[in-house]
Amino acid sequence: MNDDGAANTNRGGLANESGDSVVTLDQVPCWSSVECRDSNENEDPAFSNSYFPDPLTSTDEGGDCSYGMQSRFPVNHEVNSKVYLWRGSPWVLEVDAVVNSTNESLDESQSSPGLHEAAGPVLAEECATLGGCRTGMAKISKGYDLPARRVIHTVGPKYAIKYHTAAENALSHCYRSCLELLIENGLQSIAMGCIYTEAKMYPREPAAHVAIRTVRRFLEKQKDYVHAVIFCTTASSDTEIYKRLLPLYFPREKKEEVLATTKLPADVGDENGETVIDERRIRIQPLPNVKKKATPRIPQISNDLPVSDVLAARSRNPSYLSSYLDPAFMSLIKDPDQRRMEQWEKAADARNGWDFAKMLGYGDLRGPPLSAAEEYSLHSRYLAKANSLNLSEISEMRIVYRGGVDHEGRPVMVVVGAHFLLRCLDLERFVLYVVKEFEPVIQKPYTIVYFHSAASLQMQPDLGWMKRLEQILGRKHQHNLHAIYVLHPTFGLKAAIFATQLLVDKVVWKKVNYLDRLLQLFRYIPREQLSIPDFVFQHDLEVNGEKGAIVDPRTKYVYQRQ
Repeated sequence: MNDDGAANTNRGGLANESGDSVVTLDQVPCWSSVECRDSNENEDPAFSNSYFPDPLTSTDEGGDCSYGMQSRFPVNHEVNSKVYLWRGSPWVLEVDAVVNSTNESLDESQSSPGLHEAAGPVLAEECATLGGCRTGMAKISKGYDLPARRVIHTVGPKYAIKYHTAAENALSHCYRSCLELLIENGLQSIAMGCIYTEAKMYPREPAAHVAIRTVRRFLEKQKDYVHAVIFCTTASSDTEIYKRLLPLYFPREKKEEVLATTKLPADVGDENGETVIDERRIRIQPLPNVKKKATPRIPQISNDLPVSDVLAARSRNPSYLSSYLDPAFMSLIKDPDQRRMEQWEKAADARNGWDFAKMLGYGDLRGPPLSAAEEYSLHSRYLAKANSLNLSEISEMRIVYRGGVDHEGRPVMVVVGAHFLLRCLDLERFVLYVVKEFEPVIQKPYTIVYFHSAASLQMQPDLGWMKRLEQILGRKHQHNLHAIYVLHPTFGLKAAIFATQLLVDKVVWKKVNYLDRLLQLFRYIPREQLSIPDFVFQHDLEVNGEKGAIVDPRTKYVYQRQ
């Protein structure tokens, strides 16, 4: 066991009492010394086709992808030198402190796997005397049989999509509380495992964003007091996520910094890494029913005056300070109350006016457009919920499924209209399934094939629902979609798509290509890259006669009638 300040005798790669070899800090790879990757080399073999795309492997077409944007996380070699990534158990690391993710009672059964077994039974006895720990906070104890001197216990939040922001900020506070305790106790190195757990349903990739950006913001301010922060992962999925996200927040060279400007999420938090909600900011407004007195003109102070003279002039003129009380100076963005009022007024005007789209049966299209940040937040919430649900019943309907690749190597998503229209479907769960299936595809250019063969003329769902789906999929979907190939379109479908171009999104829906014959589709996508329902072949023969495609039932070879 370790005394409060005594060094552990098991050092330098020797075995500790549990039999595991102790790993010193110089054996852990430092982030600044890891070679920058231009591709997916050195990935975990089990994740060669990872669900999580490398943010730095795809760039926008043409020229400098940063478009003059200023990096929110510039290259900082001093900060990078303090960050490490370790795949393995944190309980074998020789550091000042390790982090334990637990519950509010600090129960042994709810702690990070393997901790109490490695630290010994006395750790549980001390945890029982700490008085519990609130969510987002941290408590510290001795390390006992661990190579680490101390254990910092923290309680991560339970995740619910409805309270996404609250969970995000609570998780950020977990990491910051651990680092603050480290400094308060005169410690300098810390090993931090993934505080979010499967039991608490926190989606792993969004949680990693919070963890990494919080540590980055903390080190920017307190780098002189911290010697090392080690991100510890025990699962291959977590290791892969951290490998892909670390270059965004800890770029090691200018190239990574420039690429990261276009790959970072729209919301990366405030100076502490926490998400800020404009509506919850404290705002100073003039007192009601009070007439504003005429403010005397403030004399212009020359920039050539010494600083002491400028300060003296400002102190002699108290009205100078009153300029800072103007709400326009309180924020760089439009006042949220005013913005909300404008949205209400627009919504009221829309309700009072004629809704021609709804009268024509196209649904409610009057909602206000979303900003890039709002679209990103909406997409993130839906993706997190989709990853937490079992949507196998939607998958079995075969409405949307992954195909192969087109002739240019772009991945293909297949949509079968007849399956959608002929089955009872929960639209909300279907949206979640679409977001989940499209997410790995829309990271790069891709293609959609829509089979309208034998589908009903009745548009289900309406265009209002389609507009909402476009907003949820986000702008990356709009940018990377190469083409939509619609097979066997009807006049009603063409009219609906034309209305969609006018009322919903002309950027996406102007990429539609109508194909009357199945053989025309194979000019763009090889036959062997598509799983085509049998009724599509039958419909093609019925509508095209001798020009229709014929499929051999034994070989599935497709040919045209001679």
